[in-house]
Amino acid sequence: MRLLSKLLRSGLALTAALAIALSSSSALAAEKVVLKYRIFRQSISVEELSTFAQTGELSSSLRVNLALARQDPQLIRRYLTESVAVDPVLLDRVLNSPVGNIILDEISQSIHTPSRRADRQALRAALVLSAARDRNISLIEVIQNYPAAAVEVDGDRLERAYRQLRQLEKGLPDVLRRIPI
Repeated sequence: MRLLSKLLRSGLALTAALAIALSSSSALAAEKVVLKYRIFRQSISVEELSTFAQTGELSSSLRVNLALARQDPQLIRRYLTESVAVDPVLLDRVLNSPVGNIILDEISQSIHTPSRRADRQALRAALVLSAARDRNISLIEVIQNYPAAAVEVDGDRLERAYRQLRQLEKGLPDVLRRIPI
């Protein structure tokens, strides 16, 4: 009975959170991205980064930033757009566990709030919202769904964040089995 009660509460909480997030995602989504590469720091719009991710078209500021940082635009685009398949309910359960906190802390080394406050909560919301739409997550979706006016992206760690998402895709069911209910 206790197990059923916990599962129902978790399911209701997830459903409510997703309903709120999906109905008002434009009010909660990031509008600007602060791209950081070593000593370089550039603020661009999420729309500008999204256009690059979708079309490959670089704005002049993004072109300059990536050139100064000696980054391959096509590789960055790949990290932003390749998606991983995840079950949003499983993802939510894992991310709300001690193991999930470790995962969130790792990914938030690459994508985080400018103040570094509430990184776990913001990243958890962005990941679950991204997965809820189509059962897939890409880094550009996480950035687009980040529930803050601005999001910082450490470009030097972008590949690491991408690889962590890949690991999440492969290991989510295994991690869930280890989490006590």
